[in-house]
Amino acid sequence: MILFITVFNCTGGVYLAAVNEMVGSTQLMREDVMMAGYASLVGMALFFAIMFRLKWAVRPKTTLGCCIPALLVANLISMHTTSVPLLVGVSLVAGFIRMWAIYECNSTIQLWITPKRDMSIWFCYIYLMVNTTIQITGLAALGFSMWVSWQYMHWCIIGILLVLYLVVIVCYRGRRIMPRLPLLGVDWIGLLLWATTALSVLFVAIYGEHYEWWSSEPIRFATALGVVSLGLNLWRATFLRHPYISLQIFRIPIVPISVMIILLMDLLLAPSHIFEHLVMEQVLGFDTRNILTMNWVAIAGVVTGVLFTWQTFARRRWTYQRMLVIAFSLFAFYLAYCYFRIDYNIDKEMLYLPIFLRSAGYVIVAILLLTANTRLPFPFVFLHGLSFQNLFSAALAGPIGTAIVGRVFTVVMRQNMQWLGESIDTMSQEALRLPAEALDGMVRLQAMLVAMKEIYGYLLLVAIATLIGLTLRYSGIRPRKVIEPAYRSIYRAVRQRVLPRIRLYRLR
Repeated sequence: MILFITVFNCTGGVYLAAVNEMVGSTQLMREDVMMAGYASLVGMALFFAIMFRLKWAVRPKTTLGCCIPALLVANLISMHTTSVPLLVGVSLVAGFIRMWAIYECNSTIQLWITPKRDMSIWFCYIYLMVNTTIQITGLAALGFSMWVSWQYMHWCIIGILLVLYLVVIVCYRGRRIMPRLPLLGVDWIGLLLWATTALSVLFVAIYGEHYEWWSSEPIRFATALGVVSLGLNLWRATFLRHPYISLQIFRIPIVPISVMIILLMDLLLAPSHIFEHLVMEQVLGFDTRNILTMNWVAIAGVVTGVLFTWQTFARRRWTYQRMLVIAFSLFAFYLAYCYFRIDYNIDKEMLYLPIFLRSAGYVIVAILLLTANTRLPFPFVFLHGLSFQNLFSAALAGPIGTAIVGRVFTVVMRQNMQWLGESIDTMSQEALRLPAEALDGMVRLQAMLVAMKEIYGYLLLVAIATLIGLTLRYSGIRPRKVIEPAYRSIYRAVRQRVLPRIRLYRLR
């Protein structure tokens, strides 16, 4: 099952690690590939709201027998199409199907991982699988792109999926654990509206710099579409009996607090998506092989963070506040290290520590917030809160933080180039005896480094202020009541709400 989960985690649309190679060999822009990649994560997040319903409506063999061919088709389309709407739509559906297949496998082995259904232990395992697989997939995609072509990553996954399909046909039994519960009362229109809202936010965050933000018609249209779809969703949730995401989650403080922490964390870690590759490629001149080694450092940080959280948070029951202070201290150290040490002559080995620390801090916060979600009532409110929280943590918070930091970086860099350009007069240019192109490159590089340091400093101040706020506000809440009910108990609760709908449907 763990092998199945690893393979399913490696598929589901485009590979963001090979974005440069895809842009170079197709007619797509970098923003198009990023949009498709994050659309896959939107589909994954929206799956959680109905995962129990799908578990009891479809048998395991039927689930995997349908998901694997669908993922095969998604890989073939992603590899050959140059239509951006088709690529984004296929990635959205593939992300939903991929999460369905992963959940089917994970639910099979949950009692082996944690016999007591302790969700703090379970989420440690989940993030160990997800984050390490993401890094390994990036290594594989970059490796195939460097040695042959980025398409070979898709062909490799297609071959492995065919083997898994054969295993499912031969080894799985077509039996059902519990009676079938039909998919009545699911708000499919709400699913489409939430997907539209999330994709609109992604479009604004990813394409904003390309289209000059709200001075362009596409960004204004995407903003209006997102506002209208969100308004329709919230309006429908006021009178629907079973909306796709219930408004009840917004009345529980843990949901908005978790979303705020996720947005703050991704804002502090946004330089890892923008500056690290700029420094390694344009300043230090690293090739793809040297950049690949940084993924192993990130994997080591993920494993260390998960093991630390498992020992302290899941087993010793440390408080949420203490774990958040530790995680944001790692973020502050990461920002301070980059602020003081990023330079022209920095060695590759000196980048290991900040990458290690920010990877460990990220998984600590992610496990904490998912575990805190178990304070919501099972099953429906918990699932709705889980889906809403994952919509931000997996798909929206990263592009939003990157867009904010990227915009600030562009403005600061322009100001620095203007100030540095004004300080170089004709005499200093003749004294340097450099051509105009070389002098412009030096000014641009210096302006970029100064802008990076400024933004690292601003974010470091935000991290320090967050740490002060966390230490002043005492909270003794520990992960003690985080036991998930048995599937039979959840099934009875769901059946009590679904069977009346079935009887009403038959009378009609």
